[in-house]
Amino acid sequence: MRKKYIFVSGGVISGLGKGITTASIALLLKNSGYKVTPIKFENYLNIDAGTINPIEHGDPFLCEDGTEADMDMGTYEKFLGVNMTKVNFVTMGQIYREVIEKERRFEYMGEDVQEVVHITGEIIRRIGIALDATKSDIAVIELGGTAGEYQNILYYEASRMLTFKNPGDVIHVHVSYLPTPSHLGEPKTKPAQLSVRTVNSMGIQPDILVARSDKPIDDRRKSRLALFCNIHEEDVISSYDVKNVYEIPLVIEKQNITAQICKKLGIPYKKPQMTSWKNMVKKAEAKKKDFVTIAIVGKYFATGDYQLKDSYAALFDAIDHASVPDNLEVNVVWVDAQKVEKFGTEEFLAKVDGIIVPIGWGKRGAEGMIAAASYARTQKIPYLGLCYGMQLAVVAFARDVLKLQDANTEENNKKSKNLVIHFIPSQAELVKKRAYGGTMRLGGWEAFVDKKSIAYSIYNKHLALLDKKKGLISERHRHRYEFNNEYTSDFEKKGLHISAWSRVGHLAEIFELKKSDHPFYIGIQGHPEYKSLPLTPHPLFIEFISACKAKSKMVK
Repeated sequence: MRKKYIFVSGGVISGLGKGITTASIALLLKNSGYKVTPIKFENYLNIDAGTINPIEHGDPFLCEDGTEADMDMGTYEKFLGVNMTKVNFVTMGQIYREVIEKERRFEYMGEDVQEVVHITGEIIRRIGIALDATKSDIAVIELGGTAGEYQNILYYEASRMLTFKNPGDVIHVHVSYLPTPSHLGEPKTKPAQLSVRTVNSMGIQPDILVARSDKPIDDRRKSRLALFCNIHEEDVISSYDVKNVYEIPLVIEKQNITAQICKKLGIPYKKPQMTSWKNMVKKAEAKKKDFVTIAIVGKYFATGDYQLKDSYAALFDAIDHASVPDNLEVNVVWVDAQKVEKFGTEEFLAKVDGIIVPIGWGKRGAEGMIAAASYARTQKIPYLGLCYGMQLAVVAFARDVLKLQDANTEENNKKSKNLVIHFIPSQAELVKKRAYGGTMRLGGWEAFVDKKSIAYSIYNKHLALLDKKKGLISERHRHRYEFNNEYTSDFEKKGLHISAWSRVGHLAEIFELKKSDHPFYIGIQGHPEYKSLPLTPHPLFIEFISACKAKSKMVK
């Protein structure tokens, strides 16, 4: 079978659902028996997403190999159940760096290096690398940004060139928007027509148009889109708003998108096997029996006068996944850590059933997070600390229980006499050189879990151990500071148990309080939220939410 290529572009507005569409197409083809790999091409000149403010571009998704990528990598993993790696994530910064470095090495043999064909050639080469590395038959390629932006025009040019060189092996799926103005009451097709016209102006004729709207589009709208966009009506796919994004593959498959794609690529059509996916969606959408409220005490919610969920996208997904086994409706309350500093914990946390303190950087809002960790401990509220949330729970315990009033993390107060969280020497050297991008403890790290611990019982219960005999687990990491091992015995004596240590480097990975001291109080240096999938929720989130449910029932 010759390699096949499906390009997915978007029009009218950003955040339209290109990533969901890309993942859905990849899932349907995978479940039809094809080996598929998705690839995301980003517009920015950053080498990766690791140094980007999460408010600017959402939560960077952390891959198993340590790649700090766009959120869409998380979407691909959740839909496909396959780990994404560096070959699945490409930025314009990577492309330009590679071309310039080749020019400096005289690999172009004296040519004048230009966007076409050298930048476009590198884009096409990266697609081939991903196909080869994953041994895939089909690449589903998401083009970042919106049609008409100057930043992504070279991606479209590469798509056009690949189509010209490989007739019959390339199709283009365009995702566009049909708004329904409230004063009119009907979906308008003109924005979608204009975005297709923009794609046409770059020499590309979409083969399939995915029409995004708040409700299913009718035959009249399909007819007009087909007429003015030069597309057959059966190739206009209605992708409307649903309660659960995992419905989307089922919605578009009802309209025969897989059959249309196979026909256009000249490959045999096989009906996708979606039984387990349908069961998951059905269970997720079932009427909920119980209700819990969980507070996320974070610092990346505000964007101007609005609040942004994308800053903690993987965390929200992990909570959703874990709520399904207990058939729970979870009300997530977003709590600004700076407001906790200003107004205190009672105002925001008194009525919640659980508290999560997630990833964070720097001192802004840190004291509010520390206060939240203390409040959860003293009030016996289930607590889950993730990375920074684990570190600040350690600081809170040191201040409250060890009576080390100046205890802190070196990140926030280098002058503290009790740096319970500190730089390890290798990281200190990197920061001196201002080497920030891609230099933290990144990706999957294995750890030994104490077989007598709560953490072990949780992983063992859900069969999530890598090695049952050794008690070995693996979680993804994205941080630079670590627990200061000099304080180990002090914490252990006072009841905060270190229940997991890294296999390499002997670094503290999980802290916990005994069941007799607290219903659920766990901090983990890794990021379990990045490994949660809709078909296999992460064990720590399942048990945390179960503890929240138990607290809620006790209160009622």
